[in-house]
Amino acid sequence: FISSLQYNDYVHFIEPCFKGILVQADRDNREHFKQLVEELQAKGVGTVNKALTESFKILREFRNAGQGGLCNQAIMLITDGAVEDYEAVFEKYNWPDRKVRVFTYLIGREVTFAPNVKWIACNNKGYYTQISTLADVQENVMEYLHVLSRPMVINHDHDIIWTEAYMDSALFASQAQSLLLMTTVAMPVFSKKNETRSHGILLGVVGSDVPLRELLKLAPRYKLGVHGYAFLNTNNGYILSHPDLRPLYKEGKKLKPKPNYNSVDLSEVEWEDQDEILRTAMINGETGYLSMDVKVPVDKGKRVLFLTNDYFFTDISGTPFSLGVVLSRGHGEYILMGNTSVEEGLHDLLQPDLSLANEWIYCITDIDPDHRKLSQLEAVIRFLTGEEPDLECDEELVQEVLFDAVVTAPMEAYWTTLALNMSMEAEAGVEMAFLGTRAGLMRSALYVGSEKISNRKFLTQKDKESIFTMDHFPLWYRRAAEHPPGSFIYSIVSEDDSEGGGLPKVVTVSTAVAVSVDGKMGIAAAVGVQIKLELLQRKFWMAMQQCSAFDGACPLSCQDDILNCFLIDNNGFIFVSKRPAEPGKFFGAVDGSVMTQLLNMGMFRRVTMYDYQAMCKVPYHHHSGARPLLSPIYAFLAAVKWLISDFLIFLLEFNMSSFWHSDNLADAKAVFHHSHKHKKHDTLQPCDTEYPVFIYEPAIKETNGLIECGDCQKMFVAQQITSSNLLLLVTDATCDCSIFPPVLLDVKEVNVAHNASVKCERMRSQKLRRRPDTCHAFHPEENAQDCGGAAEVSVSPVLLLLSLTLLLQ
Repeated sequence: FISSLQYNDYVHFIEPCFKGILVQADRDNREHFKQLVEELQAKGVGTVNKALTESFKILREFRNAGQGGLCNQAIMLITDGAVEDYEAVFEKYNWPDRKVRVFTYLIGREVTFAPNVKWIACNNKGYYTQISTLADVQENVMEYLHVLSRPMVINHDHDIIWTEAYMDSALFASQAQSLLLMTTVAMPVFSKKNETRSHGILLGVVGSDVPLRELLKLAPRYKLGVHGYAFLNTNNGYILSHPDLRPLYKEGKKLKPKPNYNSVDLSEVEWEDQDEILRTAMINGETGYLSMDVKVPVDKGKRVLFLTNDYFFTDISGTPFSLGVVLSRGHGEYILMGNTSVEEGLHDLLQPDLSLANEWIYCITDIDPDHRKLSQLEAVIRFLTGEEPDLECDEELVQEVLFDAVVTAPMEAYWTTLALNMSMEAEAGVEMAFLGTRAGLMRSALYVGSEKISNRKFLTQKDKESIFTMDHFPLWYRRAAEHPPGSFIYSIVSEDDSEGGGLPKVVTVSTAVAVSVDGKMGIAAAVGVQIKLELLQRKFWMAMQQCSAFDGACPLSCQDDILNCFLIDNNGFIFVSKRPAEPGKFFGAVDGSVMTQLLNMGMFRRVTMYDYQAMCKVPYHHHSGARPLLSPIYAFLAAVKWLISDFLIFLLEFNMSSFWHSDNLADAKAVFHHSHKHKKHDTLQPCDTEYPVFIYEPAIKETNGLIECGDCQKMFVAQQITSSNLLLLVTDATCDCSIFPPVLLDVKEVNVAHNASVKCERMRSQKLRRRPDTCHAFHPEENAQDCGGAAEVSVSPVLLLLSLTLLLQ
């Protein structure tokens, strides 16, 4: 928790919203303080005693209220001099217990008042530092770390800590965003020499990096069902790993880490938990279960799945983390087990059309160097043949793979027969057939040469949404699983996402394969085809020319100029239209009048979704004007900003992770953590947004109506197409209904910046966090006189600006 005061002739908070309180040291508040520090103006003469008095009162009230970590409290005095030592203030508020450490920083080369500034630190268990140049800022201010670590070192407590999530630059090129992050487990290394015991000399830390995906192996993907997943969060409520965590964003053609990628709160991902029941239980380290109806965005937010999720959670012993496992109702409750011989299964595993999910762990291949070059399919085969007896494999999952391989083996011959019997003219446009099972097994067959495939990324690592990953099942599998078995789900690439930015070229069709045993049904697989859009369009127009009249003549036809005919899906995206530029567009953008009427009649409904990890454009304000590089005030501002970021991080966690990051992980932090250094040049910044998703109501099979458009009436008819997610929509082409605005898929920023009271309340709010299990605030044997270096004597100018920063854990 932090607050910051500026004082000259009087004391005031640099953020009036935070008057008299300490606020949580999350990223937004830290960035806000740093911005305010940049705007400070030097004026007047500092009244240090009033500022110290106000600071001690705030800390005392906070401590007496039982808020914060109830461990370390510190005042940081940043000044260019002090005319006295203010002993009376310390005697009244901090002595004899000295519960608040005071760190003092003398800015500039002049040191007339240095003895007073040093005295303040030495008599309040702090440390005195002089900052003469910008180069001194990070190097000298780091001394605070050794002071705060003295009690732990003197006690010889080897507290094991786990750091917050951070991004490994070696994994930065990966597309699996939620799996980019790592954590470090570390412990302190200190001197045990008796003669230096009271100094509590911290030598460093020792630790190991742990990819978060290693922790997620505790929850095998195949056991979680179609929509299930596992996630991790910290005692502060921040996400470590979650399928919906998106730490990267795209700016132009480059992927960049978001400034707040490792401080995304659980409530910002599981946002349906509006009362924060799940968040509270997990932060408190509880073991339990709850259910929640959720809306899950898929296909880059253009579609939504309505699920009932069961959340199971517990703490991970010896860490500040909690593990959550999510199972969706109807999926993941039962596992389909089948028996087959190894010999029969091996034969089918060797078929060329078969592959396994390479991100799933069928066999552990990353320990033995000889195994690292093996794909998961190769490892399974060697395990079953006995070629690699040292391989450790998940025998239950391997047995499921063998069963699925045997059951799906006839598909190869079936697809080959279809290809041989296919009419080249009638069926031209079928490009690929594919199948995926709940064990991550894939089969596929091409009906055209690989060089003629319209969507070459499909079923490859370049299209993560179309394959089995550690995070999720393929999108075509997930969507099919949420519709009745036997119904076909058609998907088209929307206009914005089509390859190369052109018109969409292909349609993916999939259906779920359900198995029932003793009244219990489960989705065992999904099967589908990918066809050219023009094939679907050709079939549609042929069907529209067929009538059930006795003479076969149609009184009206979609070919007539007076009618517009559309084929749209359950989310309103156009597949077929008379106008060739419209496929892939949202229907509401093409005809706002009919879409508005369909919404009013209930055939479609609007669902508002939220994205608390969005990036929004911000105006770039260029500030010109020279500022002396080594001026005392610039050094002062640099010191304050550095302290707000790095010192605060240390106090927030009070463990050795800050020291660890400052050295061994300097490269990672320089690239990914201190993104605020480039903030003025970024065109995108974190924000919250809301956006609409439209979905039809399956219970309404058909509807029609007339729309009053001023000078004319516009007729329309909408009808669901059986056993699919498609609708036929016929509208009057002769009536101009442009008085109705289009219905758009606009994303809107949930902007609180222009509402001062809402913004203030949001920054002041203190989300629940679990305090660290250990606290090393003070030790009676620590040498408080080891509190800073000597100072030269020279003349100091009039106090230009003094600032006081309070920090608390």
